[in-house]
Amino acid sequence: MSVGIDEISFYTSNYFLDLKNLAMVQEIDVGKYYQGIGQEKMGMPAPDEDIVTMAANAALPLIERVGTDAISTVMFATETGIDQSKSAGVYVHRLLGLTSKCRVVELKQACYSATAAIQMACGLVARQPEKKVLVIASDVARYDLGTSGEATQGCGAVAMLISANPRLVELDPEVGNHTEDVMDFWRPNYRSTALVDGKYSTKIYLQSLKHAWEHFREVSSLAFNDFQHFCYHLPFTRMAQKAHKHLARVNQSALTPEMIDLQVEDTLRYNRIIGNSYTASMYIGLASLLENCQENLSGHRVGFFSYGSGSVAEFFSGKIVDGYDQCLHIDKHRSMLDARSEVSYDEYLALYNDVDPIDGGVHPKGEGTTGRFRLVSISHHKREYIAC
Repeated sequence: MSVGIDEISFYTSNYFLDLKNLAMVQEIDVGKYYQGIGQEKMGMPAPDEDIVTMAANAALPLIERVGTDAISTVMFATETGIDQSKSAGVYVHRLLGLTSKCRVVELKQACYSATAAIQMACGLVARQPEKKVLVIASDVARYDLGTSGEATQGCGAVAMLISANPRLVELDPEVGNHTEDVMDFWRPNYRSTALVDGKYSTKIYLQSLKHAWEHFREVSSLAFNDFQHFCYHLPFTRMAQKAHKHLARVNQSALTPEMIDLQVEDTLRYNRIIGNSYTASMYIGLASLLENCQENLSGHRVGFFSYGSGSVAEFFSGKIVDGYDQCLHIDKHRSMLDARSEVSYDEYLALYNDVDPIDGGVHPKGEGTTGRFRLVSISHHKREYIAC
């Protein structure tokens, strides 16, 4: 029996800022963003959107197919927590109409936690193969205005159904891990924006990749040349390209630079126009690979590198299942991306400054989302959500 990803769906806001507008305001060459970090657009959540509404929108197509009674567990991965006690997944549980017999838990470790959720979900399914686990990763990436991180903001959610005999990707049990206590990126409870040491974080990312890969090679018979594609955590697309070239050098690969780039290129297409989605980014990259690669991927092996600052890293592998292309949500995803509205720089600032109130008053949220779920108000410190 195999265990892995049976279905995948993602969602992002209907608003985006083209980074050419940010470059214009900053009076710099747009090439710094388009080519330098490989980003063109960044999603901005509407006033009535947050990690809960994005998560519910991402998961809805999966629930519509399998039914509300099919899910035994929801694992919600995020580093944009909305409550120090209550899991964001509990709100999603109600919005999706899941059964009361379904357990829900939230996981946190920077951008890595969705991978932890998937590995835990695989363990649950291996123990009870008739069960299905819904893994959701949802985040809003925010940095201070005028900082180097501002252009790497974004938002998005991805939902994955983990099951026995999956239709998309069979995941291998062997993994390579690396954990190290460092301060490359963090967000204290009293801040709404993250703090990051960009150059140091890049250094730790690459070091963690090497260590996680070395551990993976200790426990797995698979070598670099056994993989046709690689998915990396994507704070920005150029990071994945840099990381993959680093891994190729570590393995003394004989592939040409062009061939090395092709191993990751299709995973970057959605991220380039969505921006950073933290926990969701690597798995939106997987959706991008499955939906944009022009060749038949059946039987191809994919290497995954998941990284969460602070830091925890994991390298693992999977094999794409024959017939995967019949189980995708390509049209829905492309229609969503094509229908987004570009915002001006001033509109971007208005969205950026629409932060959650802390005074305990009654605060209705302005309408803006085109999704199926809304955050209608934050009143008396309670978040109120509805289905549209």
